[in-house]
Amino acid sequence: MEAPDPANVRIITTLGHVDHGKTTLMDALLAANNIISHRMAGKLRFLDSREDEQERGITMESSAVSLKFQVMGRPDEERSTKTYVVNMIDTPGHVDFSSEVSTASRLCDGALVLVDVVEGVCTQTIAVLRQAWQDNLRPILVINKMDRLITELKLVPTEAYQHLSRLIEQVNAVMGSFFASELMEDDLRWREERDRRLAEKKERLADEAEASINDTDDFKEKDDEDIYFAPERGNVVFASAIDCWGFRVGNFAQLYSTKLGFKEANLRRVLWGDFYLDPKTKKVISQKHLRGRTLKPLFVQFVLENIWAVYDAVVMNPNTEKVTKIVTALNLKILPRDLRSKDSRQLLSTIFTQWLSLSTCIIQATIDVVPSPPVAQAIRIPKMLYPNVFDKNIQPKNKLERDLFTSNFAPNAVVVAYVSKMFAVAAKELPENKKRVATADELRQRARDAKEARDNSVLVSGTPDSPRAAPESPRSMALGEVLDVSEESEIILGFARLYSGTISTGSTIYCVLPKYNTSLPPNHAHNVAHLIPAKVEGLYVMMGRELIPVDSVRAGNTFAIRGLGGKVYRNATLCAPQSTGVPESADPVQMHDSLINIGGVIRTVSPIVRVALEPVVPSDMPKLVAGMKLLAQADPCVETFQQQTGEHVILTAGELHLERCLKDLRERFARVEIQASKPIVPFRETAVKAQDMAPSKIPNAARGTIKGASTQNLVTFSIRSAPVPGIILQFLLHNLTTLRALQRDGQTSRDTSSNSIDIVSESELVGVQGDVLHTPSVRADQFWNALEEKCNEAGGEWVDICDKIWSFGPHHAGGCILIDYRKDMTPLSLRHRLSRNLIAQPTNTSNNNVDFTGYVETGFQLAMFQGPLCAEPVEGMAYFVESIDVDADGVQKEIVQNRLSQVTGSVISAVRDACRNGLLDWSPRLMLAIYSCDIQASTDVLGKVYGVVAKRRGRIVAEEMKEGTTFFTVSALLPVVESFGFADEIRKRTSGAASPQLIFSGYELLDQDPFWIPTTEEELEDLGEKADRDNIAKGYMDSVRERKGMFVDRKIVQFAEKQRTLKR
Repeated sequence: MEAPDPANVRIITTLGHVDHGKTTLMDALLAANNIISHRMAGKLRFLDSREDEQERGITMESSAVSLKFQVMGRPDEERSTKTYVVNMIDTPGHVDFSSEVSTASRLCDGALVLVDVVEGVCTQTIAVLRQAWQDNLRPILVINKMDRLITELKLVPTEAYQHLSRLIEQVNAVMGSFFASELMEDDLRWREERDRRLAEKKERLADEAEASINDTDDFKEKDDEDIYFAPERGNVVFASAIDCWGFRVGNFAQLYSTKLGFKEANLRRVLWGDFYLDPKTKKVISQKHLRGRTLKPLFVQFVLENIWAVYDAVVMNPNTEKVTKIVTALNLKILPRDLRSKDSRQLLSTIFTQWLSLSTCIIQATIDVVPSPPVAQAIRIPKMLYPNVFDKNIQPKNKLERDLFTSNFAPNAVVVAYVSKMFAVAAKELPENKKRVATADELRQRARDAKEARDNSVLVSGTPDSPRAAPESPRSMALGEVLDVSEESEIILGFARLYSGTISTGSTIYCVLPKYNTSLPPNHAHNVAHLIPAKVEGLYVMMGRELIPVDSVRAGNTFAIRGLGGKVYRNATLCAPQSTGVPESADPVQMHDSLINIGGVIRTVSPIVRVALEPVVPSDMPKLVAGMKLLAQADPCVETFQQQTGEHVILTAGELHLERCLKDLRERFARVEIQASKPIVPFRETAVKAQDMAPSKIPNAARGTIKGASTQNLVTFSIRSAPVPGIILQFLLHNLTTLRALQRDGQTSRDTSSNSIDIVSESELVGVQGDVLHTPSVRADQFWNALEEKCNEAGGEWVDICDKIWSFGPHHAGGCILIDYRKDMTPLSLRHRLSRNLIAQPTNTSNNNVDFTGYVETGFQLAMFQGPLCAEPVEGMAYFVESIDVDADGVQKEIVQNRLSQVTGSVISAVRDACRNGLLDWSPRLMLAIYSCDIQASTDVLGKVYGVVAKRRGRIVAEEMKEGTTFFTVSALLPVVESFGFADEIRKRTSGAASPQLIFSGYELLDQDPFWIPTTEEELEDLGEKADRDNIAKGYMDSVRERKGMFVDRKIVQFAEKQRTLKR
């Protein structure tokens, strides 16, 4: 495959909701490249190369393919053919595999956004549109499954036109919401910048009026014209991938311009929209000139009615004569045997492939709408390199940036490639390890050589070497076969895009890992571990399941690279000063100008389903551990680690994702039999103020007050607990990332190596704990002021509490607060500590006194990490430290006897127990992890859907009917703990007519006290002493305690007074 000019390359991805036809669309393009048969297009799903993908009928891994197309120049240009190379990545639509979408879209310049014309805009459609917006991709809207309007909904062309108009409006409304939020951010940023400049001028100029007069910088509003989808602009394709047809408005404008005598450009502008052809004047008129006449819009009259006519003659009311007329009218070359075919779908596909070819339409749209790499990189690369600079015209500062912005592929251009994910390939699947099939010429030559060898052996029969030499070749071949069979290992390859330069096999490159800081020299202590040299062992062009080896790759192409195993974990930037690679004796410091860090991929879904794994045969444990490491590297949305209990745990995005990971571990990575525990679902513990709470533990004190003491009462303290007001709690949960960044910056103030990339890894840690990742509502510098506003809004004792906040928990960033409420003392304020950039002072163990505040905070963090109900993290509790009294003389005696560690340890455990008891003094509650669930179902199975949701303790939030269809979109909330097997059950009950999409949406309070027992006369009368009704909260709590090996208060004999006859 010779390297094309970057101007003739396009890199696009397919995005869309599950089952909206992405892989089927790719089949049509592959058929146009003669990779698969035209008859099999749409049925084969070539890019679903895994066995489980074919069985389930959904894509689970993104696949890349490079296609070549010959395209004629435009009539007004030179009529020569150009060769275009289109690198396409097919992505999954299921929410469990949305991380595959993130990694693919990072490498592309454009996107085909597929929307099912009947189902319309679904949850994942919005998610992928947002992904395309964030990654600055140029989208093309493909309205797929148009045939369903005719065959299923049986709409007439006019109704179909109105349906399509509404659908395009819905998609544009989503795009408009993204634009509006960005516009508001820009406005706020501009105001802040203007205020800062005015403040600076006020210092220089005496009068404020003078300052404002001199400030003439106006806010420049962005234009939103380019962001919307409009058929007349060529960025909307109407298609039916299963029947292999698709068109843009321009196709019909070209067809009718000569017939109607209009200019093509003018006709393209009016062919979509409320424009009509006046039959008398033969002129196009708008709606206001209709004067009550019932004319059909041009789109209905010239486009839809023709397509409806073909479907009517072939599928709906088969009529051979009509079909023959249509074929003759359209001047198509269809064989008589195809016209007589009983397979109507095949005949339909044959007609449309010649008339409105889907592949031609998609490729032409891609060439027209999606920019080539040199153009796209000038727009996208500045955003990647300078995410916090919002100037549109960022000029390159050095040779490296010039090469990147222009996609320069000259030999002396700096090589920069970005690896967005790693993927595993069986060693035997690599091209170099496959046995090459000999061609006919090679077989003939081999026969001639064998004959000559036999003739020579007859002539020279006396030499002893010849009989020994003959069997050498079969023996070596047999050895090769044995090697091929034994190569069962998995090879890790990188999935990358080359932004500039030319990369070649055998050259050495630098792998710049995500935490590398370009502002520091390469030999800096922070950077040394994040800069690793690697040799390019192989380069491949990806063709779905096949890999084609190449010697070099030019800028503007996607490729697979071998040689990064053990060096790159998930993503990295590959750099070299020129196409020959890094010189052998080169010093990294000399390469500083050639090194760049493009950064990490934004992960949209945090893994939530946690499962502990163990091998069936204990001696296979090392294989399992090695397999889990490989899996974590090959799958961008898997976390694997060892818990403190010693269990090996795997974290996945959902049930389907978990099934795929376990299958991969058993069959590919570990190759051992594995036992998986029941899914470990996270809970949260909290407390609320209820009506019928038990009396407070300490009489005559505020509820939640707990007094505690260390050994020998050397340290006594009083802590009061209270629920955090909802307004403050929501603010903290939404700004967890900001809070972590604040604390990290405060702790690393003396180290200049603080880097924005670290925030990504921090947020991944948040995800590991099962928290939902929110976009922060405030920046780090505004955090404390915004928190103060929320506290004042909450009122009561929360007014002016901001300066008394000692710490947050758990893990120093969460929904719990430790407050220093001691009288007559300067409070320990986290705000002041961070503003002074001081690290928390270490415990002072001088002879004079011992500071126990650090140990109090440790006890608080331990209690918040493992609550009293079932050792799950606590959320929404505040702890006011009202007093800490230290017996200084007693502590000195302990120091003398070297027993201080016993005192400090007992302080930690006493504070931990006090915090837990403080929570139990209120009415304790469990918080359940919740999935938001979207189900599309027709009216006849709606009742069954409701039944399954209700059985699993879910609740319906909303239901709305899709206009013009019999489909309902049902939104429900479902506890994660009840969700396992939900998708299978709903499919069974509805005979496959409904399929749910589950997205983790946070935690919700289960308003039931786990310790509740009937006490009043009414409750005892209604429920009896045993309370026969199950306490759901207690059931959840006991199951978690049992799993963790904690004490469970469960009666062995439930009804001792009843006689029971046990069967043998």
